[in-house]
Order: sequence, then structure tokens, then C-alpha cells
Amino acid sequence: MGFTIGGIREMRSSSRRRARSTEISAVAEYTGLWGWDVVPGARAVRAGSGRTDCSCGAADCSSPGAHPLAFGEELAAGAGWEKAAVAWAETPGAAILLPVGRSFDLLDVPEAAGRNALARLERMGLPLGPVAVTPTGRALFFVAPGAAGQLPDLLYRMGWDDASLDLRPLGPGDHLTAPPSDLGGHGPMRWLRPPSLDTADRPPQARLMVGTLAYACNRSVV
Repeated sequence: MGFTIGGIREMRSSSRRRARSTEISAVAEYTGLWGWDVVPGARAVRAGSGRTDCSCGAADCSSPGAHPLAFGEELAAGAGWEKAAVAWAETPGAAILLPVGRSFDLLDVPEAAGRNALARLERMGLPLGPVAVTPTGRALFFVAPGAAGQLPDLLYRMGWDDASLDLRPLGPGDHLTAPPSDLGGHGPMRWLRPPSLDTADRPPQARLMVGTLAYACNRSVV
């Protein structure tokens, strides 16, 4: 039997329902299982001439699809599926954002350097937290809160303060676009090392991995 217009519409509607269910499940997992706060975020909207607009509606938005929605309801850690469903019903299609600086800070490095560092850290048997990768080629290592302020001193004490490193911290005021959400129209975020019950709410101290990350970043530009 051939496709009908009604059948195509039903397929599209079903696809949207599946996508929404996936988003809600991810939000409930982040809040209920991993103990993270979640914020509904704007999403990128493809416009004419290759331009990317933002669902926030601001014509001069500086971060299309990569910032919290002003009218979105933040979900606190512990919120379940029902609360996630209500919040995402009010902001359909919203990206999933995790506030940085509360349960974790982030160390942001090039993906290639991040993969090399992760393999080395695993061989060393050091405690590790989740690691996310962006569609733009970055790796984001979860570390204990406070890393953003500690990084300059850590690099100084380890002898990396004079090196030109593509290593930057993200802390209070920043947000992580969480998998499986799209990052600014570039594609979906992914986990390089998914969260686990052992590490999600207790990410490692930055001092345990800064040296290895700095070394990997330095090698990537040599």
C-alpha cells in the first residue's frame, strides 16, 4: 500500500513524539539519576542564506541555540519524569542545558587531545568523571567545582603557565549543552565517557588531570 498525506503526517507526528520522549527521559536521568540541575535552552533555527537564528527570537543573539531560555523553568536535582514532562511541554524542542559551577566544573580541550589524555588517564588508573564531546571538535572533562578558579595556579605549579595551551575552564555562569541535544545547529552532543553512579555526583579534583591534559594539548600543537 502506498503512502498517503495523512500517513506521512502521522509518521512525522510519531517521530516528534519519540524525540520529545527521548528528551524528557534524558532530563529525568540527569536530574533523578545523576543529581544535576537542568535548564531548558534555546535551539538553533536554520534561516535563509545559511544563516542560523535562535529560537529565543532575538535578532542579535550572540549564542544561537546555546543559552538558557529566559522563560524556561529550571529543574532541580531530584526532579522525576513527571516534572520533566511538564517543563518540556512548556518549552517544546528546548535544548537540555546543565548549569556549570554547581555539581561540577569543566575543562575544555580539543577533542584529539582529550581522547589522548583520556586514554592515558585510564591507563594510570586515576579517578575520572564524565567526558562529553561537541560536534565542533571539543572534549569537556567533568571535574569538581572550583576548577575554573584554580586552573591558573595549577598550571603555574605544574610548570605549564608559560605554554600556549588550548585548555580553558568553564565554571559558574556557564552552561553545558547536554547529550543528545543539538549544539547551536552544529549537531548533537555526545558522551565520550558517560556518567556513572560512581562519578556523576563526585567528579575528580582538577589537579589529578590538569598535567595530563596540558601535556596532551601541548603535543597536539607541536
